[in-house]
Amino acid sequence: MIYISLFTVAFMVATIVPFGSEAYFVTLLSMDKYNDLLLIIAASLGNVLGSVFNWVCGYYVNYFIKKPWFPLNNNMIDRGDNMFKKYGKWSLLLSWVPFIGDPITFVAGTLRYSLLPFIILVSIGKVGRYLLLYISLSWVINFF
Repeated sequence: MIYISLFTVAFMVATIVPFGSEAYFVTLLSMDKYNDLLLIIAASLGNVLGSVFNWVCGYYVNYFIKKPWFPLNNNMIDRGDNMFKKYGKWSLLLSWVPFIGDPITFVAGTLRYSLLPFIILVSIGKVGRYLLLYISLSWVINFF
């Protein structure tokens, strides 16, 4: 059940909830009660699928942009658009960065960027972040 909750938090963070999943992830890791690999998989999968949700929203932007619950405003979309136009597909590696990552994944959908390369690049960034957190926490625990 804890893996599902981590998946859900990571998914929501990548879409509409304005906070990070890192604290929850690190807390679960530090408890040493759960399988580390499953925690990494749950967090990564939820976060990547949340970005795919953003891509779908971008793909169908004309329908979603008018909804009051839609989390991205025009300023955020413009920032993501500028980043994507400046750095192209490689900007998707920054999809994990707060405040710019979600708009970048959304803009990729509006620009109809291919889904498979999108998933690969977003996964590299998001899985890499959780692996870096895992390695950092392991190092800190072993160091102290």
